[in-house]
Amino acid sequence: MTLKKLILGASLLVSAVTLTACGSSESSDLQEDIKKDGKLVVAVSPDYPPFEFKALVDGKDKVVGADIDLAQDIADELGVKLEVSTMSFDNVLASLKTGKADIAISGLSVTEERKNAYAFSDAYYTTENAILVRKEDEGKYTNLDQLAGKKVAVQKGSIEENLAKEQLKDSQVVPLTAMGEAINELKSGVVDAVDLEKPVAEGYIAQNNDIALAKVALKVGDGDAKAVAMPKGKGSQELQKTINKVIAKMEKDGTYKQYISDAAKLTGKAVD
Repeated sequence: MTLKKLILGASLLVSAVTLTACGSSESSDLQEDIKKDGKLVVAVSPDYPPFEFKALVDGKDKVVGADIDLAQDIADELGVKLEVSTMSFDNVLASLKTGKADIAISGLSVTEERKNAYAFSDAYYTTENAILVRKEDEGKYTNLDQLAGKKVAVQKGSIEENLAKEQLKDSQVVPLTAMGEAINELKSGVVDAVDLEKPVAEGYIAQNNDIALAKVALKVGDGDAKAVAMPKGKGSQELQKTINKVIAKMEKDGTYKQYISDAAKLTGKAVD
């Protein structure tokens, strides 16, 4: 056998090994990887009380909320520690593609567009919509037409952004990175209203006595519910089953509703 043939054979063997390694990585079992690492990394945007937000607990700044309690239940089911990775909302799903997080739990609604890119659990919460206004405008808006020409803030990348653009075509929809920023702009008069989820709105009202719920809200689709996101592919199937098991138990016991109630009590201790 000539030297040239030996070199060619070696090159082909290296290529085959490399391809095999890549293939096994893509099809690896995410749940088993999490158990081996001993931790579940969860991506959240902690500016959405009572789902996820920062609060002073026993004098310490902690990320708390109903979604954090859900994440802890999933970690407990897997027998691993929970690691919460905080980021802006528009980076939460992207973190699953970059490998910075194993799952994302951040008040995420399931859309056809998102389903094409990510895998989702069963729904754990059905969305309720609300519109926040300044306290002096509490009775000013009784139908959506009265918001024509008004500036309505939403969280960038959220389902509420899409709902507002669809139902408030004569309003100026203002997407902002953080919900806390939207609340501040409402209070300072930069925007006239903020569209968000009702439990989140109630959380901010508990912290701010100068804002209130409007008498009108946007319509929410039947399928607009919250779910846990994870990377798309066969590697997430076992993890998806485990998460669905946790959610089914929560639904049966009414646990998540209790988590929302418990988190609401902490909203008065929320910090930026």
